[in-house]
Amino acid sequence: MRQAFVTTHTEVEQAFLVGVETKASMDGWSISSSLEELCYLAQTAGAEVVGELSQRLEKPSPIYYLGKGKLEELISLKGQCQYNVVIFNDELSPRQQRNLEEALKVKVIDRTALILDIFAKRAQTREGQLQVELAQHQYLLPRLAGQWSHLERLGAGIGTRGPGESQLETDRRLIRNRIHRLQAQIEAVRRHRALYRQKRKRNQIPIVALVGYTNAGKSTLLNALSQADVLVEDKLFSTLDPVTRRLILPDNQQFLLTDTVGFIHKLPLSIVAAFRATLEELTEADLLLHVVDITHHDAAEQCQTVEEILTGLHLNAKPRITVLNKIDLVVGSMEELTALAIFLKLPDDTTVLISAIKGWGLDKLLDKIVICLGESSSAALT
Repeated sequence: MRQAFVTTHTEVEQAFLVGVETKASMDGWSISSSLEELCYLAQTAGAEVVGELSQRLEKPSPIYYLGKGKLEELISLKGQCQYNVVIFNDELSPRQQRNLEEALKVKVIDRTALILDIFAKRAQTREGQLQVELAQHQYLLPRLAGQWSHLERLGAGIGTRGPGESQLETDRRLIRNRIHRLQAQIEAVRRHRALYRQKRKRNQIPIVALVGYTNAGKSTLLNALSQADVLVEDKLFSTLDPVTRRLILPDNQQFLLTDTVGFIHKLPLSIVAAFRATLEELTEADLLLHVVDITHHDAAEQCQTVEEILTGLHLNAKPRITVLNKIDLVVGSMEELTALAIFLKLPDDTTVLISAIKGWGLDKLLDKIVICLGESSSAALT
């Protein structure tokens, strides 16, 4: 008797990337760099990128995001590139997404949905999963009408009232209820975290938090300093859930080192809001280590993005050390690293060159941390 097998293999989606460049949207980023990052995001999500298209506009079209000419060009490229999903570099309105799917006859997703998909894959703890699910439901709620567009085509009048509309309203009510439950659960997480923070304050253990652009090497640095076993991959958002480790220095001084989610250009506000419980760990930190991939060609723009997000979280006044990482890709030895630091005349109190993967410069970084924590303690006493 022949057995029937069910395949679990899923075909790799063929993704086509689309971006619009406006004066207001780039914030110093070129459209090519922004689409390059979108490509990296798509690959992280498991898609194969088969092409890209960009257009310069005063502002995106409220109907199709693209102008009509570029939309026709995108449609004409479908036969050549064989794409089955189109990813847009900005968050689309429900109207734009619905119109684009009708015009292109393929799945259409935007940057926000793509980031949420990656977050859903990366979240390992219950806390992280709750925060991702909340962001997903908040994103989905205004887009529900498009899920029932097949019923809208029946037209108005007799026979169209009831099933479609009531099902849509039912779905909206279910999602709103789920959002309220998730918010209540996350609020319980926040209260639980607050109790831990109060305990830390009573024990007077200072907290140092790692911040930076995604894939800058924060998790590698955490592992190097604390011998933690945190996942390290050359992928965006390889670590999503917060990790805290205790470090004890040779003079018996100790502090807690916390790693949180990496930042990224155009990080949606809905994600920042959903991850409030996690990001509050940064609020309680005595010192921030801003980790920068010094070898990245958009390092300056990445730094600016991190600064803008920190400002939005009201953390821009926190004491901080700028950690220029991956310096092993620039110089070949610790001696060359020292010579480079002297040549660049880096400010001793705020910046340090390191290679987290090689272990270069970590002693100097620890010395700076101790000095900064001492200064913070003295300032708190006065």
